[in-house]
Amino acid sequence: MIDSVGQRLMLSPSIGVDLHDVWESARQVIAGLSPLPAVWDRLVEDLSQQLLPGWEEDWLALERERWDQMRLYALESLAQQFQSASQYLPALQAALAATAVDPIRETPHRILVEVHLAEGNVASAIKRYRDYRRFLQRELRVAPSPQMTQLVRNLTPT
Repeated sequence: MIDSVGQRLMLSPSIGVDLHDVWESARQVIAGLSPLPAVWDRLVEDLSQQLLPGWEEDWLALERERWDQMRLYALESLAQQFQSASQYLPALQAALAATAVDPIRETPHRILVEVHLAEGNVASAIKRYRDYRRFLQRELRVAPSPQMTQLVRNLTPT
């Protein structure tokens, strides 16, 4: 199970590592190399997981940041791909999972607004936009980007 190379220990290549499997799935989603998964909720759940929660070792900071960026991009890409396929529930779930990873990041919030609009749920789109706008104002004293504001500009006074 464990191989040694000099003074280094490593898992044998015959041992499967769930992070490696999910990382590869994320890479394929981002690159558009795989069809949309039929069992999408499992992939969204896997991408929602933190790297070694509860561990406080210094070396994990960079690895956690790498994992968070990979899963953000994968969740956003997945949400956009599902939206393009008019599969709105998985699109919403993937975008919501991305907002949980990074609540400040605008891209998944914008995708949520776009999905609500694609479904014809104008009120939900406006509510999502306003909630995000209030959150940004409270936390950072900034406004959503013009790109996001444009999505709802003609729907009602913002």
